[in-house]
Parts: sequence; structure tokens; C-alpha cells
Amino acid sequence: MKERFDEKLIKKCRRISRRHKWAVKPVTWYMLAVLSVYHTGRWICRNGKRLSCAGLLLLFLTVGRSFAVVREAESPLQEKNPEENGIQLTEEQEIDSGEVASIGADTIEKTDDVALLDEEDLTLYTLDEILSNSTVPEDYEQIRKEEAEDKTGLPSTYEAAQADWRLLLVNKQHSIPDDYEFPLGTISGSMQCDARVLEQLLLMMQAAKDDGVDLVICSPYRDFNRQTYLFNRKITRYMNAGMSYMDAYKEASIAVTSPNASEHRLGLAFDFYSSSYRNLNEGFADTETGKWLKEHSYEYGFVLRYPKGKEYITGIEFEPWHFRYVGVDAATYMTTHELTLEEFWEEY
Repeated sequence: MKERFDEKLIKKCRRISRRHKWAVKPVTWYMLAVLSVYHTGRWICRNGKRLSCAGLLLLFLTVGRSFAVVREAESPLQEKNPEENGIQLTEEQEIDSGEVASIGADTIEKTDDVALLDEEDLTLYTLDEILSNSTVPEDYEQIRKEEAEDKTGLPSTYEAAQADWRLLLVNKQHSIPDDYEFPLGTISGSMQCDARVLEQLLLMMQAAKDDGVDLVICSPYRDFNRQTYLFNRKITRYMNAGMSYMDAYKEASIAVTSPNASEHRLGLAFDFYSSSYRNLNEGFADTETGKWLKEHSYEYGFVLRYPKGKEYITGIEFEPWHFRYVGVDAATYMTTHELTLEEFWEEY
């Protein structure tokens, strides 16, 4: 068998050490240095493919991260006003702008700047006016009739639940289906929602008014572009605070759902607040309006979508202002058993 280089080196160094006692230490250090280089080279040769892959992966991650940061820094959404992009500002945690409607004592209120609401800025609508101005598709009656068939009680099977548009689960793990379609109805002005929800929504608002509760609608249906803008804006804010893109993305996805996981795009989700409390934050839960919604919304088919203590299930922080339409039967069951929509689906 052919003798290897390291074996030859060791033998040669031993012979020199036996002949010259004074050279033991220098020869030993020399031998160790040469062997270290030799074995390192052999290891690199044996693992060349792995090292190449690791190097390419590291290069890809570095370039990708740099590109993402540059892209965010140069994003026109960061530099332009929302109006220049054709997008209205409305965010789940804070209201900067966007159209709102409310039923107060006898009126529906609407404004373009919720953060700076003044009496002189409000366009007022009576309840009769908003009811008369609310519009639905021409074939709404037929749609309503078809949807009403076999919709009494909870779905008896998993397949039946999957076919029920009211129970569509949308979150980080379940994106909006590409082929999902629904009839779009008008609440007031440019505010829209799924037309099949409009009747129950107005009934709930009327009931709130009858109980003396000031209920304001904010951010119903959002299209893809608007939700994308809100999500990117949140990322930009976190990055401006010093976060990396990946950390900013992670934090943003907790506060504002990504475009393909937003219930607002279904036309089934609504943000509410009151004219006396114009902030979308946890404090809304302690207001008269927040308490009324939590106690009565299920009677009209709505549920508090992101309750406190269930963040680990929904993946979204507590939002006492965000309500989702699921139908009266499902809402009653979920509220009675304190279930999120995710937990409701687990029972199937």
C-alpha cells in the first residue's frame, strides 16, 4: 500500500529528532504546522460541494436582504402621499384617514380624516338616507334566496362547512382562494362590503342606535392594493425604527394582516369605533360601544375575530374593534363556547 504524505512526514521528522537531539522541538512544531495545513486541505477537498453550497446560500441571503432593504427604502409608497397612489389610508391600529359611517342619535357620519374629526368636517346622513343609499347587485334577491336554502343551523359535515361562504377561514396559513368571488354591495359612499352581509349589518347598527349606542363603521371591504399599502407602510415604520426587514415583516404581520390573509378583502370584516372614542386600540374594549358589540354582535351573525388570550391561535394581537360575519348560528355557537374561527373549524 502506498504510504501517505503525513505518514512519510512523521517518519522523517522522527529520524531527524533521533539524530539531532537539539532539533526535537523545532522539528515537532514544524511537523504539527505542516500536518495541520495538510489535513485542512484534505477536509476541504472532501467537503468541497458542501462548502460551495453553503457559500452560495450565504451569498444569496446577503444579496436578498440587501435588495429587500433597498427596495423598501426606495418604495414610492414611503415617499408619496396616499392620495398620489390612489389609496385611502385606514389602518387596523390607528385611524389616519379613510371613509367612516356611524349611527349616532339620528345620523350617519362620514369624513375623510378620522384623526381630525370636527363637526364642520362631517357630512351627515340620516338613518333613512343610509338605508336608501345602500345598494346591492341587481340579482341580489336571487342570490339571497339561493344562499338561504339549507342554511338553517350549523353545517352538519366538514364538506358542508367548506361550502359555506360565511365560514371561510382566512389567516396566515389559509390564504384567500384565487377563484373566490362575492357580490359587492355599498354601505354608503365608497364604503362597501359583501352584499349578503349588508342587511344584518344595518340591523345591528339600528339595534345599537335603539340602545343609545354610538356605532361607527371604519374599514369594511379593502381591495388588494389598499391592503398591500397598509402592510408595506407598517413594515416601513418598523424599519425606520431600526428593525431589519425580516424583523419588521414579522412584527407587521402581527399588527396588520398581509394582503392574501386579510378578511377585509372578503367583504365580511368590519372595524368599529365610536365618535367619542376614535382610536383603534385595546381601550376600545372598555367603551360603551365596545361592550355592546361584544355582548350583542353575535345576535346579528358577527363575532369578535381576534379576542384577548387567543393570540397564539389567531396569530393576530387583540383587536376589540375587529368583527367578522359568520352567520347567526355559527356566531351564537362560537360566542357561547368562546371559540375563535380557527377553533370552530377544529371541531369539524
